[in-house]
Amino acid sequence: MVQKIKDPICKMEVNITKAIKLTQAGVNFYFCSENCRQKFFKQSSVEISATFGNKAIYTCPMHPEIEQDKPGDCPKCGMHLEPKAASAGEEDNKEARMLARKFWIGLILTIPVLFLALGEMILAFSLKAFVPSNLSRWLQFIFATPVVLWAGDIFFVKAWKSVLNKSLNMFTLIAMGVGAAYGFSAIAILFPNIFPESLKIHGEIGLYFEAAAVITVLVLLGQLLEAKARNRTGQAIKALLGLAAKVAHRIRDGKEEDVVVDQIQKGDLLRVRPGEKVPLDGIIIEGKSTIDESMISGEPVPVAKIEGDRVIGATVNQIGAFVMRTEKIGSETLLSQIVKMVADAQRSQAPIQKLADQVSGYFVPAVLGCAVVAFIIWSIFGPVPALAYALVSAISVLIIACPCALGLATPMSIMVGVGIGAQAGILIKNAEVIEKCEKVTHILTDKTGTLTAGKPQVTATITANGWDEKSLLSIAASIEQSSEHPLARSVVDYAKEKGYTLALVDGFQSVTGGGVKGKVNGKVVLLGKQKFIEDNRVSLPEESKKKSDEFQEKAQTVIWVAVDGQVAGILGVSDPIKKTTPDAIRALHKIGLKVVMLTGDNEKTAKAIAKELGIADVYAGLEPKDKQEIVKKLRSEGAKVMMAGDGINDAPALAEAEVGVAMGTGTDVAIESAGITLVKGDLNGIVKALRLSRGVMRNIRQNLFFAFIYNALGIPIAAGILYPFWGLLLSPMIAGAAMSFSSVSVIGNSLRLRRLKL
Repeated sequence: MVQKIKDPICKMEVNITKAIKLTQAGVNFYFCSENCRQKFFKQSSVEISATFGNKAIYTCPMHPEIEQDKPGDCPKCGMHLEPKAASAGEEDNKEARMLARKFWIGLILTIPVLFLALGEMILAFSLKAFVPSNLSRWLQFIFATPVVLWAGDIFFVKAWKSVLNKSLNMFTLIAMGVGAAYGFSAIAILFPNIFPESLKIHGEIGLYFEAAAVITVLVLLGQLLEAKARNRTGQAIKALLGLAAKVAHRIRDGKEEDVVVDQIQKGDLLRVRPGEKVPLDGIIIEGKSTIDESMISGEPVPVAKIEGDRVIGATVNQIGAFVMRTEKIGSETLLSQIVKMVADAQRSQAPIQKLADQVSGYFVPAVLGCAVVAFIIWSIFGPVPALAYALVSAISVLIIACPCALGLATPMSIMVGVGIGAQAGILIKNAEVIEKCEKVTHILTDKTGTLTAGKPQVTATITANGWDEKSLLSIAASIEQSSEHPLARSVVDYAKEKGYTLALVDGFQSVTGGGVKGKVNGKVVLLGKQKFIEDNRVSLPEESKKKSDEFQEKAQTVIWVAVDGQVAGILGVSDPIKKTTPDAIRALHKIGLKVVMLTGDNEKTAKAIAKELGIADVYAGLEPKDKQEIVKKLRSEGAKVMMAGDGINDAPALAEAEVGVAMGTGTDVAIESAGITLVKGDLNGIVKALRLSRGVMRNIRQNLFFAFIYNALGIPIAAGILYPFWGLLLSPMIAGAAMSFSSVSVIGNSLRLRRLKL
């Protein structure tokens, strides 16, 4: 029986297996169409909460202690608040759409302002023939006004809130600089006669509309990119939630019905067929199968399950069918716990923007103080008209202190650095990753798919008397071609690579957790574990047993092959170490980093690989939570941890570490949880990423020096400190030029990064 549910928008009943599911504020909703889902999202979060009685909690990524029950801005830093609850739906990004609209309209209006301003300075004579100077000045005013007062209004609102909350930040600086440039220019247009003739050039006061408009558009672009980046961090959560089964086959009173997983209760009996996902965590009470648990263990080999064994929700059932009793639901399931761990770890990371806010906390009051002092001194002691001189001096201080260069100092270096990384196959998620890479002391790495290739391969063959490699592999691959086991596929692929012929199989049987058997060319073939062969009353030669032990000591899985009651040989199957891994490990050791292996594989295999690679610290048999706990422990001891992995099981540890590194050949969840993705899956990329981070951070510090040196030298001059000695008063135009030169210095220095050798 298929369950029917009602669409909350159009009220139509829809088959739950065909409905579009959406999770909002921890509540699941189902829709008959994408159109209804979109309409649902047009309601505000507050309306949704009021309608469905479940309020979302919003928090600041930079200040997790800030929480409220509606969207808004952080009272401390001005950053847009984000919902704490994980959601599998694609929520409308109103902030990004609003910023994009303001940016593009602001950019279109800024272009003519910039052209007119530069035209007056560079092409003064020719331009006046087409656009008279007075008309040009008014056109700049007309075009710049909506850019500053409409597109940039959000910065003034955030700045005002920062003043009210006594928490000055970057938005305070931005509003102050843009407001000073625009306000001075607007006064010069509307009331030109209040300025002394000595401050005029060709009878006109210099305008700074282009500076106000350009700064507004640049900051809007930065905010837009930041909003999009924050949305991408949520993709890891959405990918994890997307793994869960949506419908389960519940058995009740001897009848089977399809129901939504959310309606399953503890103790319910569920049937799981081949190829389906396990709906929830529980215990098998009937049947047996093999289950792909790579999302938990990271290991590619499926695990045999019989009655009494535990199964985990979202893992994939393979060849058998079984009935399970549900033991954990909702937030109790392992998948839900992984989702929570990833979300908590992501929110706990401190963004790099905190540095700018800390600087602003001291810089903003200092600039305002200088401007006020300059205004008061000039008002009292300045020449007539004293008020005009006081205004010019104060405005010059504010303009030269405009945070344009400060705003570019980090983004320009990051932009160039990220581009260099991308060319080298290193994808960097955000700026804070680069900052944290520089301080890394420990490299924690998964085994399968990170140090190794992640694909089992036949690495050795030992034949018994009367058999050669060709005949052994041909008969082994023939019977294995009917099996879906990854180890079976490795045998088949190896035989095909050798060009050996495969025969048809009669009476094929698969014994869960043991092996396979059947007839090939009339001969009875047994293939599988040593115990499976022994249980079928086949005697094992001592020489073969010794070779088997040797294989296992080298971290190889042993496959026994018997034909007509006699051992034909054994195959060694292993997950080979990537060719680039040894050099990468040596390079990491050389630069003084401690390398630690974390794996869900058995201890014997893990230690064998670690010994070969020269890794001293090994943790084996780990679950996702164990890996995350090790990362937490090391961090609590003062270590700066970089975690490298490629599987879903690595996601919590990747998010918990200062820096997570995912292999580009790994799962989407691992990639979304990590701060860095190595496109080629080459561990040497970590060495390059560390070199890149050090170069970028060095460049950022240089940029910050350039951004502040002009302020440190220019603010006293703009305030009029040279006037009593040489009669020099810094014109706002010169202040604007100094501000621009500091920005040019920052940009030029950032572009030097392109010569960085990785």
